[in-house]
Amino acid sequence: MKEIQQTSAEIEATKQWISEIIIDLNFCPFAKKEFVNNTICYYKSEAEQVKPALHELIEQCQYLQNNAEVETTLIIFSEGFRGFDRYLDLVDYANDLLVDSGFEGIFQLATMHPEYCFTDDDFDAATNFTNRSPYPMLHIIREASMERVLSVYKNPEEIPENNMKLAEQKGSEYFQAVLTKIHQHHPQK
Repeated sequence: MKEIQQTSAEIEATKQWISEIIIDLNFCPFAKKEFVNNTICYYKSEAEQVKPALHELIEQCQYLQNNAEVETTLIIFSEGFRGFDRYLDLVDYANDLLVDSGFEGIFQLATMHPEYCFTDDDFDAATNFTNRSPYPMLHIIREASMERVLSVYKNPEEIPENNMKLAEQKGSEYFQAVLTKIHQHHPQK
């Protein structure tokens, strides 16, 4: 398996996005602990086709399975899956592959994309920014860990609704400005 890449413009941009959007706005109340403890694996993928991307997904699931000290993995697609529809196709295949590979109930995927758009939302709606990231990503989450944190978090079902309310208060321009700043600080080479 390929060695995990420690730094790249894409990884640094992702870390800044996690810090300034996900943690500072508390979109994911569980992210700060893993971010601060450095238990997130950032994996830069250069895959542009579904088959190699799915191969890397399984490799990363196996990596997590064999490395209990790593809590979660973000697969960051540096070149591929820029179109949102193509990305959604990848997500469908990836979820099917988790089932077919015996990882159902062990891992689940969360999805982030620069053009993320919830069904029935306008493309420019601020609520889309709860899932908009600097690059297309697949986030591999340990289900047991998620169940553990949700069991001690008060009203976890309110998290998405609260995030959407906050996103609407901040407005699309706020998020677009942050993402633009991140890309300016970490240009791809």
